[in-house]
Amino acid sequence: MTRESLGLDGRVAMITGAARGMGKEHALLMAERGADLILNDLNGETLAETAEECRALGRKVTEMVCDNTDIPTFTALIPEHEDDHGRVDILVSNAGIQGNKLAIEDIDEDIWEAMTNIKMKATFFAARAVVPGMKKRKYGKLINTSSIFAMEGSFSMSHYTGAASGVLGYVKGWARELAPWNICANAVAPGTVATELTINSMGWGVIRDFEKQVPMGRLADKREIAYAAAWLASSEADFLTGQLISPNGGQTIVGI
Repeated sequence: MTRESLGLDGRVAMITGAARGMGKEHALLMAERGADLILNDLNGETLAETAEECRALGRKVTEMVCDNTDIPTFTALIPEHEDDHGRVDILVSNAGIQGNKLAIEDIDEDIWEAMTNIKMKATFFAARAVVPGMKKRKYGKLINTSSIFAMEGSFSMSHYTGAASGVLGYVKGWARELAPWNICANAVAPGTVATELTINSMGWGVIRDFEKQVPMGRLADKREIAYAAAWLASSEADFLTGQLISPNGGQTIVGI
């Protein structure tokens, strides 16, 4: 049983990139803890499956199928879903794409824009859309997804590192700007997580070698990252803003 202060009963959470992987895990955990959900993803079929799993937990769930880098469409849909639920209390900006290893000279404008559009642009405009309602209610939680690479840097992945660092900058700025309305802005910066995307892109051989570099000897489980975001969304973190939580198994202690 979840203790009352961790519960999200009566709250409405909007989660981007919610069809699979970390986004799905955020959705399931927040539904388990009592939140109703607005789920966004480009993949409508997979998103519908996730939504049904959350509804089976007794939650109201609406699906917002769109490309969140298409800002006019994305930001036009948000108020419709907010009106349907009556509010958005929590925004988890989770959507992202794989950061492939590329030398700086191999990162062209299209690659750079694809990364910054989904990490920085979509994150900013999602928050911009929900903040007015949060101000009216004098309550809100903005939770950005960053990465340990934003703290440690990375080899041959500067477009990803830059975008992950950028969403931390938003957190600092929003925390100062929005504190008078009791709106908290924080970030979760995971270490390497055992998602389907990670496993498929790295392969188990590479993963086993990588795990040896993590002091805890393994990759993070998706649920462990979701716990951090759910805690930030709960009343236990109502006085925490402008901060970064990094569940990484000690990766930042030894470097990456």
